[in-house]
Amino acid sequence: MEINFKVLSKPIRGSFPSFSPKVSSGASRNKICFPSQHSTGLKFGSQERSWDISSTPKSRVRKDERMKHSSAISAVLTDDNSTMAPLEEDVKTENIGLLNLDPTLEPYLDHFRHRMKRYVDQKMLIEKYEGPLEEFAQGYLKFGFNREDGCIVYREWAPAAQEAEVIGDFNGWNGSNHMMEKDQFGVWSIRIPDVDSKPVIPHNSRVKFRFKHGNGVWVDRIPAWIKYATADATKFAAPYDGVYWDPPPSERYHFKYPRPPKPRAPRIYEAHVGMSSSEPRVNSYREFADDVLPRIKANNYNTVQLMAIMEHSYYGSFGYHVTNFFAVSSRYGNPEDLKYLIDKAHSLGLQVLVDVVHSHASNNVTDGLNGFDIGQGSQESYFHAGERGYHKLWDSRLFNYANWEVLRFLLSNLRWWLEEYNFDGFRFDGITSMLYVHHGINMGFTGNYNEYFSEATDVDAVVYLMLANNLIHKIFPDATVIAEDVSGMPGLGRPVSEGGIGFDYRLAMAIPDKWIDYLKNKNDEDWSMKEVTSSLTNRRYTEKCIAYAESHDQSIVGDKTIAFLLMDKEMYSGMSCLTDASPVVDRGIALHKMIHFFTMALGGEGYLNFMGNEFGHPEWIDFPREGNNWSYDKCRRQWNLADSEHLRYKFMNAFDRAMNSLDEKFSFLTSGKQIVSSMDDDNKVVVFERGDLVFVFNFHPKNTYEGYKVGCDLPGKYRVALDSDAWEFGGHGRTGHDVDHFTSPEGIPGVPETNFNGRPNSFKVLSPARTCVAYYRVDERMSETEDYQTDICSELLPTANIEESDEKLKDSLSTNISNIDERMSETEVYQTDISSELLPTANIEESDEKLKDSLSTNIST
Repeated sequence: MEINFKVLSKPIRGSFPSFSPKVSSGASRNKICFPSQHSTGLKFGSQERSWDISSTPKSRVRKDERMKHSSAISAVLTDDNSTMAPLEEDVKTENIGLLNLDPTLEPYLDHFRHRMKRYVDQKMLIEKYEGPLEEFAQGYLKFGFNREDGCIVYREWAPAAQEAEVIGDFNGWNGSNHMMEKDQFGVWSIRIPDVDSKPVIPHNSRVKFRFKHGNGVWVDRIPAWIKYATADATKFAAPYDGVYWDPPPSERYHFKYPRPPKPRAPRIYEAHVGMSSSEPRVNSYREFADDVLPRIKANNYNTVQLMAIMEHSYYGSFGYHVTNFFAVSSRYGNPEDLKYLIDKAHSLGLQVLVDVVHSHASNNVTDGLNGFDIGQGSQESYFHAGERGYHKLWDSRLFNYANWEVLRFLLSNLRWWLEEYNFDGFRFDGITSMLYVHHGINMGFTGNYNEYFSEATDVDAVVYLMLANNLIHKIFPDATVIAEDVSGMPGLGRPVSEGGIGFDYRLAMAIPDKWIDYLKNKNDEDWSMKEVTSSLTNRRYTEKCIAYAESHDQSIVGDKTIAFLLMDKEMYSGMSCLTDASPVVDRGIALHKMIHFFTMALGGEGYLNFMGNEFGHPEWIDFPREGNNWSYDKCRRQWNLADSEHLRYKFMNAFDRAMNSLDEKFSFLTSGKQIVSSMDDDNKVVVFERGDLVFVFNFHPKNTYEGYKVGCDLPGKYRVALDSDAWEFGGHGRTGHDVDHFTSPEGIPGVPETNFNGRPNSFKVLSPARTCVAYYRVDERMSETEDYQTDICSELLPTANIEESDEKLKDSLSTNISNIDERMSETEVYQTDISSELLPTANIEESDEKLKDSLSTNIST
């Protein structure tokens, strides 16, 4: 069957049709919800391509100015007597740039204008009363414990409290001598002067905030802005205490390495520090840095995404029920230890993202932010009152994003993690719960735009996310910010200046569900190449996605990883290399490689893998709990499986390393050239081009095809770049790596209907059953000794010597070479780079000054 379509090559006007309905009963937990994404509307076999502040804060109101509530719908702080300053140059409330990309959003123009106006008004009010947004987001310099002029100053926002005091080890937990004062904004404060030039509250000592209810009852709470919190490890279920953290200079960790450059395409290793040990225990920040980071680097990932860093009292929550937002999880070490980890990652060239949970907060009272809610209204609380403030599936509290102090708290939280710990960005968890007042619970997102832009949209939360992304990218322009959204809201991944929400990437959450569905419910012979390919390419034009075949969601107890679904009990007995692989294991390893590579190559503009899944870690994740007798046995990673030479886990690990190396060399993830030329359901073969590479996937369980015709763009000679069937990956070595595949012209150049599968050239390959091969084009003017036959397990391609007398030309070698004229000799080397990546330098002899001007474009044949 000959089917041709092109994805993401250029803007194409058209509609955004709906996709298959899926029901979401939660916003971010795969064990609860079944996510779907917005369709790109690919038309198979056709040239048609359609692509798819309810309260006024009392704090910060000047006495001589009147502020008023807006309606519950607009929920924005306004100022009767103020004249708004001109809008920022990059933000327009009338002309929404997002509509230029997708004209079918035109019926929702009023919605976009409304939320853009809300965003602009909120930002300008903050600037009027607090200064620039970046200063507003430094609340941690004012709230919590800080050093000021020979004193410790402690401030806490608790407008519902009647009296308050600070208690701790320093005063024997008796706060009668450390009573706090309240201002008109509900902020309690106290200044504690040093004694004998020493702080009264010692570093690393316990502290709490004690306040009195309206009914006269006194309660103790951990300070909301606390930087560190601990529990007595010797006592079962011991309560957490806040810890005053202010180490002397000699004990502070000082960063030694700069942040690495932002990768053009993130290859993300999702990791959990606590469960990263091979032993059944909680691992530490420093052990992770020393033992696990080198593994991540060796497998050619460029980004680490850390889960469960924000303090959470319940370990089994996977870090998603945050109790202390500014505190690092004390299970793994202290704040200085985390800094060591991040600095070590930066020294290895790895950027580090942190999971940030601003979609909800732990329901805990004694040790969480919820303890400050004593029944007051939303105006004086971090959370909404009543049902709106409670997530019934997650058993957690929901923020009131319209509240002035909530905005300060959350925005400051983002800046804190960026500046105090040198994180390089965030993955925002549970965005769907924030975007809609129904939180995605029991909601079927069909792709109808009415589902995204209606009264169900939580504009307060949308405005907060716009402010957050504006802030992050202003503080650190190279930050990487990823949204976890199951609904596929249009504009989530577009800049705020266009009317979007401002994320850099969104997670392609429908892809793992498709693979799990196929592995659980379909025989191999029933797999549809069209359906799988459609799922992988199902993303909105110009909104980048992070593709993944499986994440931590598929690894938790009650579910199975891809490897475990494929091989199940044979992973215990059939993984030895000392015996022949059983049919189950042979199939399992083959499909494990194919599924992950197919997802990476076609599913998005970035790739993610969860810790251990790269080598097919067996079993599941089960945190210590009463049901397993508080065992850590299933809450660890058995690295020895991948390290053992006699076990087949090493093959999957080696292939994972090779996949990442392939992108490192050819940069196909960043390429806008993504063309699927064939989805052959009869033969179970998919052929597509991504960047400079041609990919051939044969999912047939039995059939090997000799002389299988593959369409391609450029004429020439092609060779194997990566082969899943290679011996070093546990394959059968059926594809020759030293074979040259020469192209033949197909039809009339420039007339697609006369071409083969719409491609002007073709070559023939051997395609064994259950294999995938990537081919690269060799420049035929290269000599045999200069040919850069790709070493699938090696590091970056070596560069050639540069002989160039002109100093100015040397400076231009950071861009790509293009249009080198016919005067270049037959022995001179260049590399075609359609995806605009840097290429290996070559021996260049060129005296013509005009050559220098061509160095910013790509080589053409």
